[in-house]
Amino acid sequence: MVRDYSAFLLGAKTTQRTPTVLEGLGWSPVFARQIDADALTATPPVRVLSVHRSGLQVAGDGIEETIPPGPEATVGDWLLMERARPRSSQVLDRKSLIKRRAPGTGREVQLIAANIDTVFVVTSCNTDFNIARLERYVALAFEADIEPVIVLTKADLAEDPASYVTAARAISDRVPVVALDARGDEPAQALVDWCKPGRTVAFLGSSGVGKSMLSNALLSAQAIATQGIREDDAKGRHTTTRRELHVTPGGCLVLDTPGMRELQLTEAAEGIAGVFEDIEAMAAQCRFADCQHETEPGCAIRTAVDDDRLDPARLARWRKLQAEDAFNSASLAERREKDRAFGKIVRSAVGAKPRNKK
Repeated sequence: MVRDYSAFLLGAKTTQRTPTVLEGLGWSPVFARQIDADALTATPPVRVLSVHRSGLQVAGDGIEETIPPGPEATVGDWLLMERARPRSSQVLDRKSLIKRRAPGTGREVQLIAANIDTVFVVTSCNTDFNIARLERYVALAFEADIEPVIVLTKADLAEDPASYVTAARAISDRVPVVALDARGDEPAQALVDWCKPGRTVAFLGSSGVGKSMLSNALLSAQAIATQGIREDDAKGRHTTTRRELHVTPGGCLVLDTPGMRELQLTEAAEGIAGVFEDIEAMAAQCRFADCQHETEPGCAIRTAVDDDRLDPARLARWRKLQAEDAFNSASLAERREKDRAFGKIVRSAVGAKPRNKK
């Protein structure tokens, strides 16, 4: 049977109706603009629900299966599935992409998730709370053009939860902050404004902060295993071992993710600037365009520090993220070119040394 995909195309009438299967999976005009009706029929769109070593778990209209590895896709991607050659399935242009530098000694980029509408940056009202880590996650969301929301769990156990809320709000006035108890019905009520039908949300944060518990609260089921934290240091145990999309009873798609021990930013200059808008504005007022904010005369940033208008710790975090991003963002070609140039210098220096006389 040939399916009618006309409702998925840009310009289709938007009268009150039951969402289609694809719309329930997050299909929107962003993707409809990239394809016509004939292509939709020949290569039906499917969304990647999870990625395994054995392949990609995908779902679409009347489709739910695992296809072999091949397309360079991540969780949340939309593919135009080639039935005869699934390895050649096309990945549609993304409306958002979360990525980081892959853990380890290399500088490869690891894709985390695609086509996310809202990121819930989760931390606890205990010793896990870390401003620098929250700034990283928010910069990651800003760079991906995703709406970030900071969610503070274990507020019911904290002696002074208001202090955590105040500290989190100081990160950016563009980021809402929600403090809650991750158990029971409170998460579904507190996060309802961001969890609309057809929207995709993701929980990011360290292990043990309650990401899986929050996901279960939205799913109204114990669909994802949970574990407690270690009592000695409030650090979490890994529960979620892979990224996977789940559909809530209300039609929202939820991505639970494993805790990230390391979050190295790459190609995130705009996201960092978004988190540190106050410092960026000060830098624009420096006398010299190439001011390094050290000892140069007319440095607006140093003046702000001296006048107690800028916290030196915040300035240090801005510098650190900028340096890290610049280092990680250097392209492979640039790095190889620098390595070759350095190798030539070394070889030239070695060749210029006088040989030892026997």
